[in-house]
Order: sequence, then C-alpha cells, then structure tokens
Amino acid sequence: MSTAASRKLRHAARTSLALALPLAALAACGGGSGGGDGSADAGSGTGTIKVWAHQGQKSEDAALQNAVKSFNSSQGKIKVELKLIPGNDYTKTITATDASQLPDVMEFDGPTMANFVYNKKLAPIDGYVSAKTMANATDAIKAQGEIDGKHYGLGMYDSGLGVYGNKKLLDAAGVKYPTGLADDWTAAEFTAALKALKAKDSDGKVLDIQEGNGLATEWGTYGFAPIVWSAGGSLLKDGKAEGALDTPAVASALKTFQSWKTYVDPNTDGNAFAKSRVALSWVGHWMYPAYSQALGEDLVVLPLPGFGNGPKTGQGSWAWGIGAGSTNGKAAGAFLDYLLNDTNVAAMTTANGAPPATKTALAKNTLYKEGGPLQLFADQLAKPCGDSDISASCVAVTRPVTAGYPTITAQFGQALNSVYGGGDPEDALSKAARAIDQDFSDNAGYKIP
Repeated sequence: MSTAASRKLRHAARTSLALALPLAALAACGGGSGGGDGSADAGSGTGTIKVWAHQGQKSEDAALQNAVKSFNSSQGKIKVELKLIPGNDYTKTITATDASQLPDVMEFDGPTMANFVYNKKLAPIDGYVSAKTMANATDAIKAQGEIDGKHYGLGMYDSGLGVYGNKKLLDAAGVKYPTGLADDWTAAEFTAALKALKAKDSDGKVLDIQEGNGLATEWGTYGFAPIVWSAGGSLLKDGKAEGALDTPAVASALKTFQSWKTYVDPNTDGNAFAKSRVALSWVGHWMYPAYSQALGEDLVVLPLPGFGNGPKTGQGSWAWGIGAGSTNGKAAGAFLDYLLNDTNVAAMTTANGAPPATKTALAKNTLYKEGGPLQLFADQLAKPCGDSDISASCVAVTRPVTAGYPTITAQFGQALNSVYGGGDPEDALSKAARAIDQDFSDNAGYKIP
C-alpha cells in the first residue's frame, strides 16, 4: 500500500472515531454556560435552516452534499444551508461558539455529546424526529445519544473493533482461531496464539495494535477500554472510577496486555498486516477495504479476546443533533428524518465502509448482513451494553456518556501508555481513578440539570 493510501486510511480512522479528537478543549467548559434552557423552539417547520458538519473524506462529503441537495429538491417548505468545517477544527468551533449562534442541526462526535448537552448547546430531539426514525435506529447508536431517557443524537453509522487475521499465517503456525462471538479467544488462548506465531516468524513480531496512533490518545481508550470491560471493570460506574477502573481483575488484564508488547510490530509504515509481516491486527472496521484487497480469501475477522466477562468492543461515532438555540425544531427534525433514511445511510456507509446505524440499512448491507464478511461487527452491535450495564451477555460498550469524558479518556490513556511502557498496572490505574474522581468532585459530578 502506498504512503498516500496509508494517509487516507489513517484519515478514515480519525473520521470514524475521532482518534485526534480535541477533547481537551471541552474540559475547560463550564456547566450551564450556554444560552436558553437547552431546548429548541418548535418553530413553523418551514423556512431556511442551517446545518454544520465536519469535513471528512471526499466521498463522505459528497454523500452528505448529495443528501442535502436531494432534500432541498424533494420539497419546497424547508431549505437546508450546509456548512462543512475542517475535521480538526470542528469540535473546537462548536465549543467556542455561543449556543445562540449554533446551527439548527449539527453533527458531533459521540464522546463530545454530553459536554455539549451540559453546556446547553444540544437540545433533545425527541418530539422533533419521527417515531419511525427513532424506532429504526439501532439500540447501540441510541445508547450513545441518550442521557436520562432523553435522546440528543442519532447517527448514520457506527463503529466496531476486531482482530483481523491472516489465515495463511495462522494455519502455518497451527493456530486455531474463533469463528465468531460464541468461541472467542480467552486472553490466555490469545497469548498462546502469539507464542505459536512467533515461533514461525523471522523477527518474532506478529501483532499490530496501531501503535502509531499512540496509546495516550482517543485510540487508546477506544481500542483498549474493551480489555477493562471484558475484565469486569468499567471506566466509570455510578459517577466514580475508584472501585471500577482500578480493580485487581483490571490490573491483571492490563498486565497481560503489557506482556504482549514483545510480539508487537511498531508498524511505522502502516503496512505490517497488509504486507503479511504480522498475522494479527487489533483495529476496527475501517481497515477492511485495505486488508481485504491485500489478503483476499486469507483474511479472517475475529472478536477481541475475552478476559472473563465475555468479549467486548467499543462502539459509537459521529452523530446528528439539534442545536439548543434553534427556533425551528420541526424543520430540523424533518431534515434528520430524511438524512437517516435508507438511501442516504446506504450512500454514506458505502462512502466510508462503516456499519450502518439504522436497522433497515444494516440488514441490507452486503458487508454486514448475515453471511457477509463483516457480520461479526453487526453481531457485536446487536448486543449493546450501553455505558453502564456491562454484563457478560452484551458486547458493544458505549464510552461513558458524561461531560467529564475528556478527563476519563485522558487519564485512562495515560495509564494505558504507562502500563504498555512497563509501568505497574495497579499504580497506574489507581492514579488514574483518583484523578478522575477528583475532577468529578471538583465539578459536582458533571450533573446535567
């Protein structure tokens, strides 16, 4: 794969999961500083509405622009004016804009939602989006957009994690691998697979974890919080990290993760898996196009290894909501209904390869439907945990829906990076939990009125 292609795929990853998400900018926001009471006025349901979105891949931008053009030509009551803002500046722009100056409809990355609600910049969409649209949203994407029974956002697409495997290399090393969620690897079995692969590998580096994205980043939280959840822990439980994040089981699980470093290819060129230098790649749905092209029928898609509480994956991505300063919630809701129809969701997910976040579009998608090459990701999203009830029977976990998420992800990322670098897991997790709880205490638990 060329350097240009590698850059494009890294951009696609950031687009889907905000790996470079400027969450730190949110942490400085004060509660309740926005305009109004955090709800949108219904308005007439006619006239011009403003829509903001992040500028992503060209194919994504084109899909969105086509949806707006089609909506405008499909009826004469509402006109949408779309503004695309560069992805790296997008969250900062919303953060710096007074609620009264925000658009009627705006896109946001999942983990930022609660902070925007906390600062009265997003309004509940219940009552403006149709019951049909709400019912067609997958349970996983609804979990990302819900606070205290109110919905503030719905997405066109979702995300998911897995382990991509090179069947040829796995078979050559005599490694048996899972066929789906029902027979996922345990952490011990995953470690044994790494050892067997190493014995057949020239440099002993057999695993890619996208190390180049950095672990003290949003990739660290999205990619490896599943280890915490699968070990029976949580990043936050009942508003506290102590006793949830820093448990002996979580520390033990991260100790195992630490032991895998010796098998990891740094993957500085982004080609470790595509060029068959490694047999396994721990990453998300967005790498499927490149990996499928490189490996063909030798590509297998596996769940992440389990640490006792069942296999887990991260989920969530960009979503759409209504600005709290909008004076035309009815028109905003009508546009969202249109944007989330099968035609537009299919066009967008064809453009970016992500799993559709509506039930009907997901069922029709050739990659994710039953028997499709990425059925695993759909199977995972069909078993959502939300962000609190993380049982052994659910799989797709939502990152904590709280305005304090910037602190959580920053502290967990630092802890994970410390452990990966050889630090003591118990000490790193304890330090992170104390810092998170202190921040929540300082901000009255980030409670949303």
